[in-house]
Amino acid sequence: MASATLPLSFTHIAHPAPVPAEVRATVLAEPGFGKHFSDHMVTIQWSEEAGWHDAVVGPLQPLSLHPAASVLHYAQEIFEGLKAYRLADGAMALFRPQANAARFNASARRLAMPELPEDLFVAACRELVKVDRDWFPTVEGGSLYLRPFMIATEAFLGVRPAKTYSFIVIASPAGNYFKSGAPAVSIWVSQYTRAAPGGTGAAKCGGNYAASLVPQAEAMAKGHDQTVFLDAAEHRWIEELGGMNLYFVFADGTLITPPLTGTILPGITRESLLTLAREEGLTVREEKYAIDQWRADAASGKLVETFACGTAAVVTPVGRVTDPVDGEFVIGSGGPGQLTQKLRQRLVSIQRGETADTHGWVMRMD
Repeated sequence: MASATLPLSFTHIAHPAPVPAEVRATVLAEPGFGKHFSDHMVTIQWSEEAGWHDAVVGPLQPLSLHPAASVLHYAQEIFEGLKAYRLADGAMALFRPQANAARFNASARRLAMPELPEDLFVAACRELVKVDRDWFPTVEGGSLYLRPFMIATEAFLGVRPAKTYSFIVIASPAGNYFKSGAPAVSIWVSQYTRAAPGGTGAAKCGGNYAASLVPQAEAMAKGHDQTVFLDAAEHRWIEELGGMNLYFVFADGTLITPPLTGTILPGITRESLLTLAREEGLTVREEKYAIDQWRADAASGKLVETFACGTAAVVTPVGRVTDPVDGEFVIGSGGPGQLTQKLRQRLVSIQRGETADTHGWVMRMD
């Protein structure tokens, strides 16, 4: 964990030509996901000599990088994803930004990058939300998605950790993540491997997602919304989707989610649901669950629901699974299950300030 320090003072640079209000209004009525961006960005620099310095809130603009910048050659890059919500009283709020800050630093350690003080990470997110709060979507269920990331900027071609980095936060108005309109998503079982023991599976780095693009494209070409990855050693144990964790709901009130063994991302939504499920009196176990058992339990009725969870999609029911070898199986009725919907509603209502936050997860921005 990075040491606690007072945040740097942020220099604010006015945007000379922000997006016109009428254009912004059109975007906010139907933002989609990750297609549009707010007017500003936050940048903070790091060097071996000066540490973290030059914190700026300024206009969103292209980056200037030397062709030999380390990020382009050795993939020293990490990122996070979190959302700002508008509460019932009109105030803006962040959901568990400290958890994102801690995970960001865990990724930094794995990629040999400098840790960012957690209060500085949170302060950067708050600064951007304050200046771009008018970019909050008008569509129902909308949010302002924040993407903090860090890249190695030193120009050199030797294989070692870079000596200079940029931390940046951008924002994107967000609507629904999945576009299919189906009541539950369809999953393709990938023959590719996402991560292996001792690798970077638990880090939120771009390389993990690059490795998922071919299997994801394969899944979509076959009519599915997402792909699920199995373990590298036996190709039997369920790990996670391309960007979401999985939960399995059983008729006896038990929930199972794959354990954090270093090959899957420790999702903040995943962790939040562990807490909420236990509050509902459910038995929750973090343990390995095999693809063949998934199929058998769905067929027998022992398994009644499966759902995926993550910051972007929140909680999404899984209705159908297709294995290229053994074919398709359906989970429950093939639509959203009652527990999936209940847990999603509980989480969303906390995020939006509609239910009391007894865990201190919501950070108001008055």
